[in-house]
Amino acid sequence: MLHRTIKKTQTRTQATVAMGFVTGMLAGLQRRQIDPAPLLAATDIDLADTASRIPIERYAALYNRLNRELDDEGFGLFAQPMRPGSFEFLCRGCLSAPTLADALLRASRFLHIVLPDLAVSVRRTHGRAELVISETRKLSDNPDDPGRIFAFEWLLRLLHGLACWLAGRGIGLDSVIFPYRRPAHATDYPLIFTEDSRFAPTVPGGTGTLVASFNANLLDLPIRRDEAALTAFLDGAPGKITTLYRRDREMVIRVRDLLRAALPATLSLDDIASRLHLSPRTIHRRLEEEGSSFRGIKDALRRDMALARLTKTKDSIAEVAADLGYADTSAFYRAFVEWTGMAPVHYRRQWAGKT
Repeated sequence: MLHRTIKKTQTRTQATVAMGFVTGMLAGLQRRQIDPAPLLAATDIDLADTASRIPIERYAALYNRLNRELDDEGFGLFAQPMRPGSFEFLCRGCLSAPTLADALLRASRFLHIVLPDLAVSVRRTHGRAELVISETRKLSDNPDDPGRIFAFEWLLRLLHGLACWLAGRGIGLDSVIFPYRRPAHATDYPLIFTEDSRFAPTVPGGTGTLVASFNANLLDLPIRRDEAALTAFLDGAPGKITTLYRRDREMVIRVRDLLRAALPATLSLDDIASRLHLSPRTIHRRLEEEGSSFRGIKDALRRDMALARLTKTKDSIAEVAADLGYADTSAFYRAFVEWTGMAPVHYRRQWAGKT
């Protein structure tokens, strides 16, 4: 579900987040019996209004203020604090890696030092890659504790956002298995993680493991960022990363909606620019600021629609390809294999076997 907050004085669409993400972020304060009221007031967030949604800029501001207040980029949720500057050094350590696989390996080794409560690893199997986040000790005696839930959400979001930025493109997660019961704010998960978000509660008393799956070919992507790009990226970080690579960003929405409405016809960037009464350069810059690109949006739209059609309908593969604007079925096959690591017919059969 897409959530928007519209100000009467302007038509700008503003991304928002559910209050559940805020309560999880504040769990560390509560454990230390620190009153969150001053921080909430400074960012104009009313915790008592549990039904409200928070503009993502305020959420990012609270994120950074909380880090400074606690002197801990881990929000006071772990056995040892993750000192401010950890995210910057994580980024710098990954910047010189040749490929995304190497960068994630470096990230896992660095996090082992500064965040020993959660172990990060990446594995490849049968054309799939899995980013694995495991508790090395119980974060809470209650598997559904808001702080524990937020810890998994936060670290996956952090690593996924960093990976997308390093590679210079969105990296689609095919599925994520979260080690807790479905939380009330899980309706936001398709915007932040993936439509295929599953929940497998951890056995009481045990430790849990999160598994995020994506195409293994993406691990071979080269790192495309440099020191100059990092300086800009770190402005407003680490809270800033919560605003990137979501599916409810303003320009991304407008471009995605135009592409979807035009199907099976395909629009060029010039076509989009003409319809939005903007220059192609402006659209390119706005999309880059939102962590996306025209090609990335087009690929993600086709990918999402293709996966939905193959899993929820009995439409033929030729029909799906034609409706998504592919000139021939073979082009769709090639694109689908790049997205998922397997042919459309095999993906459909595999999905049918899970239901």
